[in-house]
Amino acid sequence: MNNEILLILNLIVVYGATLLFYRLFGKAGLYAWTVFATVAANIEVLIIIDAFGIEQTLGNILFASTFLVTDILSENHSKKDANKAVYLGIAVSLMLIIVTKFWLTFTPSQNDFTNEAFRIIFSNTPRVMLAGFSVYVIAQLFDVWIYHKIWAFTEKKYGNRKKLLWVRNNVATLLSQLINAILFNFLAFYGVYDNQTLISIILSTYIIYVFATFLDTPIVYLARKVTKNN
Repeated sequence: MNNEILLILNLIVVYGATLLFYRLFGKAGLYAWTVFATVAANIEVLIIIDAFGIEQTLGNILFASTFLVTDILSENHSKKDANKAVYLGIAVSLMLIIVTKFWLTFTPSQNDFTNEAFRIIFSNTPRVMLAGFSVYVIAQLFDVWIYHKIWAFTEKKYGNRKKLLWVRNNVATLLSQLINAILFNFLAFYGVYDNQTLISIILSTYIIYVFATFLDTPIVYLARKVTKNN
């Protein structure tokens, strides 16, 4: 199975699972998903593939799902609930940096067969995680802030709180994802890859984010129906 098909399937699974967690567990499910996606994405982002004619890192879809979480919480619950998911992601990122650093300081047994693999994977994790930590704070808090600013504007203009969900969802996420794509890849991979590869990764990351953003809008509408049915 080629990478393009796998990426599409990955998107369906990740977004579907986000909605399923919400349907089964409510807000707690979205908070749990934030923890999972934050940890998994910061590991997965170390993998580079070629797909759709461009070189790209994995982890982008999982990162995108954390923005989907904050949009669902903003839309169906409150700004406070959305920010809580952001703070939870920040705390998890910080703990992962600390814990993985400890892993690498232990002296392995002579019978250990995983240490080398762990060092290859996690030796770069502190830098990646610190970059992710910093950018996560900026991009996610901006996403929640601009989402509610747009919402307040459209509600005042049209006198309808429910109207134009697709506008606030897409504009807020596209702007915050642009911040995320540029800052994260620059901070995480500058000097690791040559400039041409770095630019390619930034562009491909944002292209994936744009595609994922347009597809997450129907999920937010579905999530609003899930709330009504609960």
